[in-house]
Amino acid sequence: MTTPISLRVFESEARFYRRTWRASVVSSFLNPILYLAAMGIGLGSLVDANLPGGLDGVSYLTFLAPGLLVATAMQTGAGEGAWKVMAGIKWNKTYHAKLATPIGIPSLVIGHMLWSGARVLLVSVVFALVMAAFRVAPVVESLLAVGPALLVGLAMAAATTAFTARLEEPTGLPLYFRFVVIPMFLFSGTFFPISQLPSWLQPVALATPMYHGVEMSRAIVVGTTPAVAWSISLLYLTIWIVGGTLLALGPFRKRLTP
Repeated sequence: MTTPISLRVFESEARFYRRTWRASVVSSFLNPILYLAAMGIGLGSLVDANLPGGLDGVSYLTFLAPGLLVATAMQTGAGEGAWKVMAGIKWNKTYHAKLATPIGIPSLVIGHMLWSGARVLLVSVVFALVMAAFRVAPVVESLLAVGPALLVGLAMAAATTAFTARLEEPTGLPLYFRFVVIPMFLFSGTFFPISQLPSWLQPVALATPMYHGVEMSRAIVVGTTPAVAWSISLLYLTIWIVGGTLLALGPFRKRLTP
């Protein structure tokens, strides 16, 4: 019965978003355009001028775009697991209200993850369409690259939810984004291959979920072979999603039940 009840949680989030989507629709389209124009075309023209052969045999824009797609999904997932969870537990206490219904802790957490996945999927599809408009890749390849991005977004949503549910005060969230999310964005292969990192830092980058998503999305768009086998990366991201979701159950019970 957990899944049908979880859909009620998803429905409540969708109903709320139906009234607030206008606040995010502009940034959903504008952010990828600005990212690709500034980093891909602006900075990319300088990179291409110094690397006539390109990176992995393609222009910097083509190399960069799949990484930015995954980075956007990662940041969206982290955002869904951070302030919304803190608000539901501590500030407006919407989770307490939901638990006053037949919804239980597992249904609440799974419903939250389903909605987080929907948000990540929506943002990622928009980014993929912008990639196609920039002629980074055909529409089909751009949309296929959304798959790994979705897994990364879910992995970050699950891990961040488990982290946020353990916080008594929100002061830990800015530190989390400063020392976890931003470094992952910068050093997980989005802007350059991790082989250019110091040798001691490369295993750290390899351990991040974002690196695996970037490698898979880039393989779809560019046609390269991922450094890590597809099966291993898919299993690794699945472990992050399932593990993070399970780790969130305990603190949710502790914080939300008498």
